[in-house]
Amino acid sequence: MKKILHIISSPKGENSFSIKLGNAIVDKLQQANPGSTVQVKDLTKTPFPHLEEATLAAFYTPADSQTAESKEALKNSDQAIAEINDADVIVIGAPVWNFGIPSSLKAWIDHIARAGVTFKYSEAGAEGLIKNKEVYVAMASGAVFSSGPYQSFDFVSTYLKGVLGFLGMTNLNIFRVEGSAYPGQAELALQRGIDSIAI
Repeated sequence: MKKILHIISSPKGENSFSIKLGNAIVDKLQQANPGSTVQVKDLTKTPFPHLEEATLAAFYTPADSQTAESKEALKNSDQAIAEINDADVIVIGAPVWNFGIPSSLKAWIDHIARAGVTFKYSEAGAEGLIKNKEVYVAMASGAVFSSGPYQSFDFVSTYLKGVLGFLGMTNLNIFRVEGSAYPGQAELALQRGIDSIAI
Protein backbone atom coordinates (compact mmCIF):
# COMPACT_ATOMS: atom_id res chain seq x y z
CA MET A 1 0.00 0.00 0.00
CA LYS A 2 1.39 3.39 -0.99
CA LYS A 3 0.46 7.04 -0.67
CA ILE A 4 0.33 8.53 -4.17
CA LEU A 5 0.48 12.27 -4.85
CA HIS A 6 -0.72 13.19 -8.36
CA ILE A 7 0.35 16.65 -9.51
CA ILE A 8 -1.68 18.06 -12.43
CA SER A 9 -0.46 21.12 -14.33
CA SER A 10 -2.54 21.09 -17.51
CA PRO A 11 -5.69 23.26 -17.67
CA LYS A 12 -7.19 21.12 -20.45
CA GLY A 13 -9.09 18.75 -18.18
CA GLU A 14 -10.40 15.60 -19.83
CA ASN A 15 -8.80 16.64 -23.12
CA SER A 16 -5.31 16.66 -21.62
CA PHE A 17 -2.93 13.90 -22.65
CA SER A 18 -0.67 14.51 -19.65
CA ILE A 19 -3.67 14.01 -17.34
CA LYS A 20 -4.78 10.88 -19.19
CA LEU A 21 -1.27 9.46 -19.02
CA GLY A 22 -0.91 10.48 -15.38
CA ASN A 23 -4.21 8.77 -14.54
CA ALA A 24 -3.01 5.62 -16.32
CA ILE A 25 0.19 5.67 -14.25
CA VAL A 26 -1.86 6.06 -11.06
CA ASP A 27 -4.13 3.17 -12.12
CA LYS A 28 -1.15 0.88 -12.67
CA LEU A 29 0.35 1.89 -9.34
CA GLN A 30 -2.91 1.05 -7.60
CA GLN A 31 -3.10 -2.29 -9.39
CA ALA A 32 0.43 -3.10 -8.27
CA ASN A 33 -0.18 -1.81 -4.74
CA PRO A 34 -3.75 -2.62 -3.64
CA GLY A 35 -5.15 -0.30 -1.00
CA SER A 36 -3.04 2.67 -2.08
CA THR A 37 -4.44 6.14 -1.56
CA VAL A 38 -4.33 8.99 -4.07
CA GLN A 39 -4.19 12.72 -3.38
CA VAL A 40 -4.72 14.89 -6.46
CA LYS A 41 -3.12 18.34 -6.51
CA ASP A 42 -4.46 20.29 -9.50
CA LEU A 43 -2.22 23.32 -9.88
CA THR A 44 -4.62 24.91 -12.37
CA LYS A 45 -7.44 24.99 -9.81
CA THR A 46 -5.32 25.98 -6.81
CA PRO A 47 -2.36 27.74 -8.44
CA PHE A 48 0.75 28.58 -6.50
CA PRO A 49 1.72 32.25 -6.61
CA HIS A 50 5.00 33.27 -8.17
CA LEU A 51 7.65 33.89 -5.54
CA GLU A 52 7.56 37.39 -4.11
CA GLU A 53 9.93 39.35 -1.89
CA ALA A 54 8.13 38.37 1.33
CA THR A 55 8.26 34.67 0.47
CA LEU A 56 11.92 34.73 -0.50
CA ALA A 57 12.78 36.60 2.70
CA ALA A 58 10.84 34.04 4.74
CA PHE A 59 12.72 31.20 3.04
CA TYR A 60 15.92 32.47 4.63
CA THR A 61 14.51 33.43 8.03
CA PRO A 62 15.33 30.96 10.85
CA ALA A 63 12.26 29.28 12.31
CA ASP A 64 12.75 30.88 15.73
CA SER A 65 12.81 34.34 14.13
CA GLN A 66 9.73 34.01 11.94
CA THR A 67 6.89 36.44 12.41
CA ALA A 68 3.22 35.84 11.72
CA GLU A 69 3.75 37.53 8.35
CA SER A 70 6.65 35.30 7.38
CA LYS A 71 4.76 32.18 8.42
CA GLU A 72 1.87 33.28 6.23
CA ALA A 73 4.29 33.84 3.34
CA LEU A 74 5.57 30.26 3.78
CA LYS A 75 2.11 28.68 3.91
CA ASN A 76 2.01 27.41 0.31
CA SER A 77 5.58 26.16 0.43
CA ASP A 78 5.14 24.39 3.76
CA GLN A 79 1.97 22.69 2.55
CA ALA A 80 3.52 21.50 -0.72
CA ILE A 81 6.60 20.13 1.03
CA ALA A 82 4.46 18.39 3.65
CA GLU A 83 2.43 16.72 0.89
CA ILE A 84 5.61 15.49 -0.79
CA ASN A 85 7.10 14.23 2.46
CA ASP A 86 3.88 12.36 3.23
CA ALA A 87 3.79 10.64 -0.17
CA ASP A 88 5.58 7.46 -1.18
CA VAL A 89 5.02 8.02 -4.89
CA ILE A 90 4.69 11.27 -6.84
CA VAL A 91 3.13 11.38 -10.30
CA ILE A 92 3.71 14.66 -12.15
CA GLY A 93 1.79 15.65 -15.25
CA ALA A 94 4.05 17.74 -17.49
CA PRO A 95 2.71 18.99 -20.81
CA VAL A 96 5.34 20.54 -23.05
CA TRP A 97 4.59 24.23 -23.55
CA ASN A 98 6.97 26.11 -25.81
CA PHE A 99 9.66 23.51 -25.05
CA GLY A 100 9.26 23.92 -21.28
CA ILE A 101 6.84 23.22 -18.45
CA PRO A 102 3.73 25.30 -17.65
CA SER A 103 4.32 28.20 -15.28
CA SER A 104 1.92 26.58 -12.80
CA LEU A 105 4.31 23.64 -12.43
CA LYS A 106 7.35 25.92 -12.29
CA ALA A 107 5.74 27.94 -9.48
CA TRP A 108 5.11 24.72 -7.51
CA ILE A 109 8.74 23.69 -7.97
CA ASP A 110 9.90 27.13 -6.83
CA HIS A 111 7.93 26.64 -3.61
CA ILE A 112 9.35 23.18 -2.87
CA ALA A 113 13.00 24.06 -3.59
CA ARG A 114 14.14 25.50 -0.25
CA ALA A 115 17.68 25.62 1.06
CA GLY A 116 17.92 23.98 4.45
CA VAL A 117 14.55 22.26 4.01
CA THR A 118 14.56 20.24 0.78
CA PHE A 119 18.28 20.60 0.01
CA LYS A 120 21.38 21.78 1.83
CA TYR A 121 24.93 22.80 1.11
CA SER A 122 27.97 21.47 2.91
CA GLU A 123 31.69 21.18 2.33
CA ALA A 124 30.91 18.17 0.15
CA GLY A 125 28.52 20.18 -2.02
CA ALA A 126 24.77 20.11 -2.41
CA GLU A 127 22.61 17.34 -0.96
CA GLY A 128 18.95 16.72 -1.72
CA LEU A 129 16.83 16.06 1.35
CA ILE A 130 13.68 14.58 -0.23
CA LYS A 131 14.70 10.94 -0.36
CA ASN A 132 13.16 7.50 -0.87
CA LYS A 133 10.45 8.69 -3.26
CA GLU A 134 9.30 7.10 -6.49
CA VAL A 135 8.60 9.75 -9.11
CA TYR A 136 6.80 9.24 -12.41
CA VAL A 137 6.48 12.01 -14.97
CA ALA A 138 3.59 11.95 -17.45
CA MET A 139 4.99 14.07 -20.28
CA ALA A 140 2.83 15.06 -23.24
CA SER A 141 3.82 16.87 -26.41
CA GLY A 142 2.39 17.56 -29.83
CA ALA A 143 5.77 16.88 -31.44
CA VAL A 144 8.23 14.05 -30.85
CA PHE A 145 11.05 15.05 -28.51
CA SER A 146 12.50 11.71 -27.41
CA SER A 147 14.38 11.36 -30.71
CA GLY A 148 14.73 13.02 -34.08
CA PRO A 149 15.21 16.66 -35.04
CA TYR A 150 13.48 18.09 -31.95
CA GLN A 151 15.34 16.04 -29.36
CA SER A 152 17.61 18.97 -28.50
CA PHE A 153 14.50 21.03 -27.68
CA ASP A 154 13.44 18.65 -24.90
CA PHE A 155 13.96 20.93 -21.93
CA VAL A 156 11.15 19.31 -19.94
CA SER A 157 12.62 15.90 -19.16
CA THR A 158 16.12 17.30 -18.64
CA TYR A 159 14.87 20.06 -16.34
CA LEU A 160 12.67 17.80 -14.23
CA LYS A 161 15.38 15.16 -13.89
CA GLY A 162 17.82 17.88 -12.91
CA VAL A 163 15.78 19.88 -10.41
CA LEU A 164 13.99 16.93 -8.78
CA GLY A 165 17.23 14.97 -8.62
CA PHE A 166 18.90 17.97 -7.00
CA LEU A 167 16.21 17.81 -4.30
CA GLY A 168 16.95 14.11 -3.73
CA MET A 169 14.27 12.55 -5.93
CA THR A 170 16.60 10.51 -8.11
CA ASN A 171 14.30 7.50 -8.60
CA LEU A 172 12.50 9.13 -11.53
CA ASN A 173 10.87 7.62 -14.61
CA ILE A 174 9.45 9.50 -17.57
CA PHE A 175 6.66 8.21 -19.80
CA ARG A 176 5.54 10.11 -22.88
CA VAL A 177 2.59 10.79 -25.09
CA GLU A 178 4.31 12.46 -28.02
CA GLY A 179 3.50 13.31 -31.60
CA SER A 180 -0.16 13.78 -30.74
CA ALA A 181 -0.44 16.87 -32.97
CA TYR A 182 0.57 14.98 -36.09
CA PRO A 183 -2.45 14.28 -38.33
CA GLY A 184 -4.31 11.15 -37.28
CA GLN A 185 -1.80 10.28 -34.53
CA ALA A 186 -3.48 11.49 -31.34
CA GLU A 187 -5.10 8.26 -30.14
CA LEU A 188 -2.17 6.14 -31.26
CA ALA A 189 0.24 8.44 -29.42
CA LEU A 190 -1.85 8.13 -26.26
CA GLN A 191 -2.02 4.34 -26.49
CA ARG A 192 1.72 4.08 -27.06
CA GLY A 193 2.31 6.22 -24.01
CA ILE A 194 0.01 4.08 -21.85
CA ASP A 195 1.56 0.87 -23.17
CA SER A 196 5.03 2.15 -22.25
CA ILE A 197 4.20 2.45 -18.55
CA ALA A 198 6.34 0.09 -16.49
CA ILE A 199 5.75 0.10 -12.73
